[in-house]
Amino acid sequence: MQIFEFDESHLLGRVRAVDTHRIDVQVNSDEDLRKARVWQLVAISLPGVIEKWLIGIIDRVVKTPVVEDSSLGGFEVDEVGEDIFQGEVVLNTVRISLVGTTWLALGKKPQFSRSLAQVPEIDAACHILQDAQLQNFMTLLSVEGTTDHSLEIGSYTIDDTAIACLDGNKFFQRHAALLGSTGSGKSWSVATILEQAAKLPSANVIVLDLHGEYGELSYAQHLRIPGPEQIEKPDEELLFLPYWLLNAEELQAMFVDRSEFNAHNQVTVFHDIVISEKKKMLNELEKTDVLDAFTMDSPVPFCISKVISELKHKNEEMVDGQRSKKQGPFHGQFSRMLVRLNSKFDDKRNAFLFQAPSAMHEYDAMSTIVTRLMDYSTFGTQIKIVDFSEVPADILPIVVGLVARIIFQVQFWTDRDKRHPIALVCDEAHMYLPNKDGQNPVEQRAIANFEKIAKEGRKYGVALLVVSQRPSDVSPTILSQCHNIVSLRLTNGIDQGTVKRLMPESLGGLMDALPNLDIGEALVVGDAVLLPSRIRMRPPQEEPLSATIEFWDKWAEKSDVPDFAKTVENMRMQNRE
Repeated sequence: MQIFEFDESHLLGRVRAVDTHRIDVQVNSDEDLRKARVWQLVAISLPGVIEKWLIGIIDRVVKTPVVEDSSLGGFEVDEVGEDIFQGEVVLNTVRISLVGTTWLALGKKPQFSRSLAQVPEIDAACHILQDAQLQNFMTLLSVEGTTDHSLEIGSYTIDDTAIACLDGNKFFQRHAALLGSTGSGKSWSVATILEQAAKLPSANVIVLDLHGEYGELSYAQHLRIPGPEQIEKPDEELLFLPYWLLNAEELQAMFVDRSEFNAHNQVTVFHDIVISEKKKMLNELEKTDVLDAFTMDSPVPFCISKVISELKHKNEEMVDGQRSKKQGPFHGQFSRMLVRLNSKFDDKRNAFLFQAPSAMHEYDAMSTIVTRLMDYSTFGTQIKIVDFSEVPADILPIVVGLVARIIFQVQFWTDRDKRHPIALVCDEAHMYLPNKDGQNPVEQRAIANFEKIAKEGRKYGVALLVVSQRPSDVSPTILSQCHNIVSLRLTNGIDQGTVKRLMPESLGGLMDALPNLDIGEALVVGDAVLLPSRIRMRPPQEEPLSATIEFWDKWAEKSDVPDFAKTVENMRMQNRE
């Protein structure tokens, strides 16, 4: 049995330069050079080995005029080229990035591996994979990629009859990034992955949905952080996140301005009061075992109104002096902090934090919240969409980071033999995981939570799928931990540069195709794919609510004018109904 059956029509040329991961092939004629196209696959024979071939991807095709220099006894490249282009001597070169090896294993079964145990010899033959030879190889990739843990995402651009699959284990084990400009098919691609995961009986995926794009997927469970108009309405989809879930640093970022002169006193006193209130709860419930291990970050309910009242007392406290009353040690130091606290507390947009139902302030409330977020045991709970569209932008990073931190900590404290893997899909990641110096404290807390997951999540069964239209605006620490990259079309040069820096050096040239990809077409690189490939993502059966409005078509239709007066009232009442 043979893997390939090449003849002279498939011969591209001979190897003339060899690097650790790249080779140059000299092509003898213009006719042969026309066989070479960027992104085309080639096979290079290995010395002394029957039916073992290196596989490469063409990333550069060069036709270089040269001129004879008798004084040097050879040829030199003409710098201008145009004046002698019609000359007889031309050097045709094809640069190829090596991506793997294919061979006949025991039982005469073809196999493919990303490893490069050998490099070709000088003058080794290089053949173009086309027609039947290309189909044979793409069939091999499809068969190799189709396993019990394969994730089918579409078809290969180079051969649309070959199904493209990712290794589902490796895709989530080492984190992944799905990147693409607006309108490139990013949300489609996410939905395609979700549809595949939803078919697994014990899948556990949480989508952090910032714009409600995935709010109508029928196979998912939908949770929603309530907006002001939803607080009083009974709705099983509403997910309250009471303020006492925040840890010490998150509370500090919410309420303390570190630039104030009295910030250190505010932090110390605020923490002391919160600790005292939490301990009161534990003492009332006789939770002595929890008290023994208590820290400021222990997720124990406390009353924020009592904290505000105590701060107000210390801010206005007068103590006995030698002759008369005098100001207490913290008199006037919490005035601005109290304004911030009351402002946050009274803001109806923050009602999901401060006006949660009384049941959400019970000791067992956290287990209820965790169960809603992480349970996968009943039908339709394998995929959970958490809608953050009603969360105010100024606290969005903390709220999203809070959900991620809770999930990671629950996984951390779950018995190893009972730990079940869970994946977080971070939609619009640039909005809460920004790449910029001097992030405000709210953003710092979110970045810290997600960086911890990026670095340590694999050990505890927590995976990240980072989704963004602006990769250059996403924390580089988090992106650098993503060992699988699915990049759709990127038109911004800075974003293209960011993706290139995430790629192995040998594939840098292939990334030049990023601005020219079709809608729904992606470059896929990483541990989860057998070889770096251009893949046409399969459209999902249920599309998310992210389709771009067809302006010209809409303008060409006759339509009713909205009731703007009602819209303005909706805005004032914070209610869309």
